[in-house]
Amino acid sequence: MPSAASTPRPGRPARGSRTGRPVMALLDLLGRRWALRVVWELRTGPLVFRALQAACGSSPSVLNTRLAELREAGVVELADDGYRLSDEGHRLLETLHPLASWAERWAKRS
Repeated sequence: MPSAASTPRPGRPARGSRTGRPVMALLDLLGRRWALRVVWELRTGPLVFRALQAACGSSPSVLNTRLAELREAGVVELADDGYRLSDEGHRLLETLHPLASWAERWAKRS
């Protein structure tokens, strides 16, 4: 599991920011390799580690690190049926929908 110091947290400096503003900590967390993909793959329900790894196409070590960071941040949780989004993870996914809509409009303009 990553150390508490390595997982981005509000109030601590994050990549691209020394302020520790919550949005910068979130962008640091989600900007890490495979983090958003994990959230995306869990959108429809729980997945065991191997199924999540197959869906993401990541190495086991990177996926394990991302899962630990996302769990520490309260976005993902481990249940009997596998990894799943927490309530906060579902709220995060909902907040990303407008961004996805913007990206679709942007793609049509390109």
